Amino acid sequence: MTDQDKAIASPITEQSVNSFNDAPDVRFKQIMHSLVRHLHAFVSDVELTEAEWLEGIRFLTETGQMCDGQVRQEFILLSDTLGVSMLVDAINHRHSARATETTVFGPFYIEGMPEREYGENMALTPGDQALVRGRVVDTRGNPLGEAVLDVWQTAGNGMYSGQDSEQPFGNLRGRYRTDANGYFAIRTIVPVCYPIPTDGPVGRLLDAANRHPWRPAHLHFMIQMRGFRKLVTHLFNHDDPYLESDAVFGVKQSLQVIYEHRVAHDDVSASLGIDLPFRRACYEFVMEAE
Repeated sequence: MTDQDKAIASPITEQSVNSFNDAPDVRFKQIMHSLVRHLHAFVSDVELTEAEWLEGIRFLTETGQMCDGQVRQEFILLSDTLGVSMLVDAINHRHSARATETTVFGPFYIEGMPEREYGENMALTPGDQALVRGRVVDTRGNPLGEAVLDVWQTAGNGMYSGQDSEQPFGNLRGRYRTDANGYFAIRTIVPVCYPIPTDGPVGRLLDAANRHPWRPAHLHFMIQMRGFRKLVTHLFNHDDPYLESDAVFGVKQSLQVIYEHRVAHDDVSASLGIDLPFRRACYEFVMEAE
């Protein structure tokens, strides 16, 4: 950037920043001041051409047009693939060393999914049958009864219900509750790795960067309990090939589980009448008080 360029940018930047000085919301003013300064610094740093600026406008416009308000949220995908979602997660979910780590929410959550009983099967499409069991506790190890676990995952074809019109309503989705001792049991299928959608602007961005679109296999959880911070996290298959290169940077070591091969029943699988053999994963979620 030449001295002449700096001379041009400086008054434009200051005028733009100062245009937000009278905003009544102090936090809004702080955000806009910083946003304008960083945005102008970026434009100056790369010496953005008019053609590149117009291409950026087209890209953002197409990103918005790909959002349907229900299942497809291209802006969340963009945020995820740029690492912004995980950065916001890290900033907003500082927690004690004992609490379960969080990760990205993702763009495929759907509200209003079925309320399910302890151990109910949420898999309405085929796959390797699995039992996911465990407990929800506080940071002192006390059980949290009646905690709500909102759970969702892809089918064996790598698509979520909502993306795939052939999947039944509520397939591989459900709202479970812990029992009085904080235990939960979820019948499902073993998650599979899958590519995020690449038929939109985010897909073109990944292609241009020579990046793959794959996410390692995982099961989504949103856990809520009165008096505790909402916990949004995943459980990842420990042996997935994409753990080290997740397209959205969401993997954490503490969130990896083993789906062990079972040829004999445990107490829970026997009571649920699960056919042998099956795969079992166990995990204890630790929630932090508000």
